[in-house]
Amino acid sequence: MDIILVPGFWLDASSWEKVTPPLVAAGHRLHPLTLPGLEAIDAPRAGIGLRDHIDAVVAVIDSIAGSVVLVGHSGGGAVIHGAVDARPDRVARAIYVDSGPLGEGGVINDELPAEGDDIPLPPWDSFEEADLVDLDDELRVAFRARAVPQPRGVASDQQHLSDERRYDVPATVITCEFPSALLRDWIAAGHPFVAELARIHDVDYVDLPTGHWPQFTRPAELGAAVLAAVGR
Repeated sequence: MDIILVPGFWLDASSWEKVTPPLVAAGHRLHPLTLPGLEAIDAPRAGIGLRDHIDAVVAVIDSIAGSVVLVGHSGGGAVIHGAVDARPDRVARAIYVDSGPLGEGGVINDELPAEGDDIPLPPWDSFEEADLVDLDDELRVAFRARAVPQPRGVASDQQHLSDERRYDVPATVITCEFPSALLRDWIAAGHPFVAELARIHDVDYVDLPTGHWPQFTRPAELGAAVLAAVGR
């Protein structure tokens, strides 16, 4: 299976490097992505928006013969959902890593502090405690050293969707910061935060207790969870 891996904010393709070994060993073909504006600290980010990131994923889908699995971490979940909407007949499964599908008109996070066209990785004390579970000092130093400013437009642009066949694409949600039982409770209560997720017909939930960056804090376990989801 061809598996396209979409990183969350401030990260490039290399952020998946400790997650991929079990997937490679199982014979899957991996496509970790570096999205537009994330190529380097000094890469141009003016004018890059959410649609540009979605289009970058769609271009990879279109370059592959056959079905693909999409994996999106954090803000990458919104990106892969846009790609599912664009190519619902080409995606065998969407895997959301501590993330979920962003519905029509939603934004990823328009409250992050920007500097011009850039959103730098904020100070650690601006994150919730749950985000930082297991992210020790060594991992924080390594993360900050590799972090690339996120294009501001990706965080603030509205999601636009058009094909309801996206709800037919099976999904797996790997929950890290809170248990999947809580997510199910929100769905049962009709919480708007999970309205788009609630409309997907076939969803599996996997609990991987850690902070918001399991590719750094529990990479082997994340790789195993993705492998199991692909096997479904």
